[in-house]
Amino acid sequence: MTGTVINIGTVIAGTVAGLTLRRRMPEKMSSTVVQGIGIFTLFIGMSMALETKNVLVVLFSIAIGSVIGTALDIEGWLELTASRLEARFARGAGGGLARGFVAASLLFCVGPMAVLGSIQDGLTGDYRILVTKAIMDGFCSIAFAATLGAGVALSAGAILVYQGGLTLAATAIKGFLTDAAVREMTATGGLLIVGIGIDMLGIKKIHVGNMLPAIAVALVLARVALRA
Repeated sequence: MTGTVINIGTVIAGTVAGLTLRRRMPEKMSSTVVQGIGIFTLFIGMSMALETKNVLVVLFSIAIGSVIGTALDIEGWLELTASRLEARFARGAGGGLARGFVAASLLFCVGPMAVLGSIQDGLTGDYRILVTKAIMDGFCSIAFAATLGAGVALSAGAILVYQGGLTLAATAIKGFLTDAAVREMTATGGLLIVGIGIDMLGIKKIHVGNMLPAIAVALVLARVALRA
């Protein structure tokens, strides 16, 4: 859990720094920063998605995962949770808390470093991958907080649940996580990150939150594909 704790610390520190800069950042500059992050997010997502060796696994993972997520209304639940926190703890602080929480949580939790780093930390105690991710997330938190607000800090809770859960479960699922499965999970997560980038650029609203089950579906389908 050491790597996850460090990751949480950098996100919170980055959020504080971003909120400080926000007061001095012109609206035009903030908008440009968001666009820059959006473009970079597209790049990261595409680079991950291209790692797939079985596009059908990714396709069916997205399709099935979207059906499951929409039925569960995961995105609505995430936004409702953040909105309730905003109503309770951030009255008068302005809107955007839910958006910052959802966007940051998705970006920080969906990706190969989160999966591989958490598993490595749990199985061997080596948290170097998560430390590298923590540094990246810290810098992203500065830019995110400067544009999306204090909701970015709430993503630390999502990181704790997601990465911490993966770390604790790593030993139990050791025999199930093959290299091929992780690769297809990474590719599927990459497409979700592309969706985040499209949303950030204002091109189209993508309900990425409802697609999150696709990651777990990719794990199952990749395993089935190996046996076929």
